[in-house]
Amino acid sequence: MSEIAKIELGGKTYELPVVEGTEQEKGIDIGKFRGATGGYITLDSGFKNTGSCQSAITYLDGENGILRYRGYPIEQLADKASFLEVSFLLIYGELPTQAELASFQESITNHTLVHEDMKQFFEAYPAKAHPMGIMASMVCSLSTFYPESLDPNRTPEAKDLTIQRLIAKLPTLAAWSYKNAMRHPLMYPKNDLDYGANFLYMMFGMPTGDYEPDPVVVSALNKLLILHADHEQNCSTSTVRIVGSSHANLYASISAGISALWGPLHGGANQAVIEMLETIHNDGGDLDKWVAKAKDKEDPFRLMGFGHRVYKNFDPRATIIKKACDEVLEKLGVDDPLLDIAKKLEQVALEDEYFKARNLYPNVDFYSGIIYKAIGIPTEMFTVMFAIGRLPGWIAQWKEMIENGEPIGRPRQIYTGANERDYVDVANR
Repeated sequence: MSEIAKIELGGKTYELPVVEGTEQEKGIDIGKFRGATGGYITLDSGFKNTGSCQSAITYLDGENGILRYRGYPIEQLADKASFLEVSFLLIYGELPTQAELASFQESITNHTLVHEDMKQFFEAYPAKAHPMGIMASMVCSLSTFYPESLDPNRTPEAKDLTIQRLIAKLPTLAAWSYKNAMRHPLMYPKNDLDYGANFLYMMFGMPTGDYEPDPVVVSALNKLLILHADHEQNCSTSTVRIVGSSHANLYASISAGISALWGPLHGGANQAVIEMLETIHNDGGDLDKWVAKAKDKEDPFRLMGFGHRVYKNFDPRATIIKKACDEVLEKLGVDDPLLDIAKKLEQVALEDEYFKARNLYPNVDFYSGIIYKAIGIPTEMFTVMFAIGRLPGWIAQWKEMIENGEPIGRPRQIYTGANERDYVDVANR
């Protein structure tokens, strides 16, 4: 027999059905609650306890450190799959066959170029323009070059073309935003390289020389992109879904997601890690002093990149990327005082009982920030890297929402403003 939740209001009892997911996650269905009760709503600031949808894409269990895409453990995917293979899985629901993957890769390779007119947009931005602002506007601008994409309910083939164009072009736009800031010549895609290597080539290559992406760096980047590919109903993903629920086109919906990710409380965590390390370094590098500050409840200083809002014991993504981080640092032999501080801080957090007791373990943002710093990605580009990784998850969530025919998002509110009052002419105020 199905479970029923009961709420008593004004002497009346209302029964609400309980829904259960495939991993025994349970929720109370309040879809008809307002109508049945004559106007009552539930209040949940920040939607911390509210499920906005039923989704078959990502399963996350923060208490037990579990993350799965379409049922596949993140540990297996990061170790064995390519980013484009994981992208296909998230978007279409199953791992691709060899033929499907080859066709998917070929389509993306054929669409890495962006229209030459878009180069003029880059030239109009000042050198100090933040790359996330550029990315949000450039992605939205893609819809003007492909007006046929404005209808989200087109044929599956037309929808797939829009999806593959976006996956192909985002790294190009990202690399060009960096080149624009550096006032370097733009590098066109080199399509005999794989997805991650091609991005690094466009970032760091120059017309005067042959840049060869390091295989260790390419492997680490592949893992990072996979680890960031989806993470359930977070701020930016929920933004993509609610914008898309109005039947806004995919480019506009993803642009909104990029803007949401830009916020320092969401996508800027790995950037905050480097800024924290710079603060410690500029203060003389006395790590003991800053660890003591982190332990002091009266001190506003907090360690960035440790612990996680969702994961209560450990971040499974951090376990995977720590190994890649060590491999990158060993291979590149980077001599950077910030990275030295980071390694010492990692050791303290893993061994100090204060941090262990509070589950303040290094998370994926800590290690991703170190990797990006080591391979030369500028700090302001860290959130752009996050966006490249998260793109297939955003697309999968948008696609699922459209195909499920979900209604337009329209949250309610509890009004706390003034009661009705009469207008007073300005001369009498």
